[in-house]
Amino acid sequence: MQAHEIDYQIFGEEMQYVEIELDPQEIVIAEAGSFMMMENNIQMETIFGDGSQQQGSGLFGKLLNAGKRVLTGESLFMTAFLNQGNTKRKVSFASPYPGKILPIDLTEFQGKFICQKSSFLCAAKGVSVGIEFSQKLGRGLFGGEGFIMQKIEGDGMAFVHSGGTMAKKVLAHGEILKVDTGCIIGFTKDVDYDIEFIGGIKNSIFGGEGLFYATLKGPGTVYVQSLPFSRLADRIIASAPRSSGNSRDEGSLLGGLGNLLDGDNRF
Repeated sequence: MQAHEIDYQIFGEEMQYVEIELDPQEIVIAEAGSFMMMENNIQMETIFGDGSQQQGSGLFGKLLNAGKRVLTGESLFMTAFLNQGNTKRKVSFASPYPGKILPIDLTEFQGKFICQKSSFLCAAKGVSVGIEFSQKLGRGLFGGEGFIMQKIEGDGMAFVHSGGTMAKKVLAHGEILKVDTGCIIGFTKDVDYDIEFIGGIKNSIFGGEGLFYATLKGPGTVYVQSLPFSRLADRIIASAPRSSGNSRDEGSLLGGLGNLLDGDNRF
């Protein structure tokens, strides 16, 4: 299915959103919960899966296509936004946490891009969002992303989000990049992805970086994020008040007493 040709603009620095401009009868699909705002004459519809197999696939085909998304931790449903007007209209989608939005032109990546679970934001109608199984046991058990990653296929524009600052690395043939398993955003289809044991008792027990890191071997392009959501969540949980009422106060001489005086204790 040939994807719709959409125009876009990304706004913001740390909390970004992408604005999609739709011509009459153009459609953009998005992850449920990513919608931010839209202009008049745009109709929203909830669909099974990514909508790329809505025509002629039958009920079973639609359920199978949608069911694959559950394996990547996503909802059975996605949202589609159709411009029913006679002029161009705009619809916007927001990143769910601080970071960057990465636009992907699939025609520049031979029609396929592999990314971490839950990173897909939105795409032009006709782009397929599926699953990519890992055929390596070690990668599946210890790679951080499990046996399954997301794959985005087609010939249109797609958008994924990352945490923190994003780095782009272009690997030559045989060149290897070692990355924390949670810091991978995605990579092109020719990149060989595996995991490697860090080694050393001190590194494994006291290094604080886990037991494995990912190795990505070129040729291809790799995108890396500086702050995975799992790492951000761990920091928040570690700093949250305990049942005793204690919390980690940064630089406060008053400690818990200071919390009584700061004027806002809702969080």
